[in-house]
Amino acid sequence: MEINLLVLNLGNSRLALGAFAAGQLSSVKHVPHSLKGDWPAAIADVWRQVGELEEVAIAGASVNPPLEAEIEQAVLKATGKEIEWVGVGRDIDLPIKVLTENPKETGVDRIVNIAAAHESMGKACVVVDAGTAITVDCCNDNGDFLGGAIAPGVNLMLQSLHNQTAQLPSVTFRTPTGPFGTSTEGAMLQAAYHGVRGMIKELTENFATELGEWPEIIATGGDAPKLFEGWELIHAIAPDLTLYGIALAYASHYIKHPT
Repeated sequence: MEINLLVLNLGNSRLALGAFAAGQLSSVKHVPHSLKGDWPAAIADVWRQVGELEEVAIAGASVNPPLEAEIEQAVLKATGKEIEWVGVGRDIDLPIKVLTENPKETGVDRIVNIAAAHESMGKACVVVDAGTAITVDCCNDNGDFLGGAIAPGVNLMLQSLHNQTAQLPSVTFRTPTGPFGTSTEGAMLQAAYHGVRGMIKELTENFATELGEWPEIIATGGDAPKLFEGWELIHAIAPDLTLYGIALAYASHYIKHPT
């Protein structure tokens, strides 16, 4: 992908930005939505890496429609350009076939993650995105998006336990140690950690039965290192997978629809 592109991913809890110069990703930044005031500086900083290059564009994916107008204004002010959004009926076509019941309702981040993983692996694969929610999605050898599963992220699990009980504490997720939770907090961490890993193993076994082969598993998302580092079931942790998927969607669209 020899493209010059500013890519952004507007998620549930943070904005991710990256610059592709001649197809190479650099200057990745993550800004939580609680610090939206930092968006303009982050956009301007990443834009400096590509803004003077030829035929530079801006591509984005969003699962957070209420914030789209705000990020569009921030990007336009910082760069003088508008965002081209990836999605059904939007500026940029989805890069792969989506075989869910309603592709328009399927999270675009899930789709571009699978597209990027398949582009790298060239075979059936699973993507686990461990963020605010945890998604576990699968494609076949052709790269067609088959669907998957959506669960609460580990911090949502822990927050729900605290909010819905009288005595369980507020806990921020971290990788637990040892086989036993020897405190209330430790027990909560053990359940979240092993619950997620067990879910992924069970889902992938189901996918493999349907596919007739074991798919490689790629992990991404902010909690992926704490959940999966060193786990033999995970082929790779790719923190910027979604940004690569958005860039792939942009490149695929303009190969099909040259201007």
